[in-house]
Amino acid sequence: MMVVGFNHNVVYKGEMFHIQTEDSGIANPHIITLLYRGGTIISSKKTSYADIIKIENLEQVVEDLMKEQHKDMLRRLKAAEFDGRLFGSQSQAPAAPATPVTPPQNASATTQKPTQSLDEIILEYLITDDN
Repeated sequence: MMVVGFNHNVVYKGEMFHIQTEDSGIANPHIITLLYRGGTIISSKKTSYADIIKIENLEQVVEDLMKEQHKDMLRRLKAAEFDGRLFGSQSQAPAAPATPVTPPQNASATTQKPTQSLDEIILEYLITDDN
């Protein structure tokens, strides 16, 4: 079964942001990632995978592309790439790092609790994995 998307809320410099990544499916083969603050789109990235649609392991490749694109948007936010747009000329914006709304209880993927949701596992991976 194909993953249709990832959604995560992240607090960055005291403000809530939402990152959403979706696959539009084989009929419209592209992945879209959006970064929101209060319902306003701050940034977007769209990647087509039309050129690889006939590969055998398409589902896994698309899921990996989605994870990487989602993780990249989170990294860009944490790297202050959007700060000029977000905070204007406020050079004194708080310097708190991006943190998940619900911090992961465990940093190791091998010790995940079986009751942890897939979203929680992915969020933990996205935030702790800097590869």
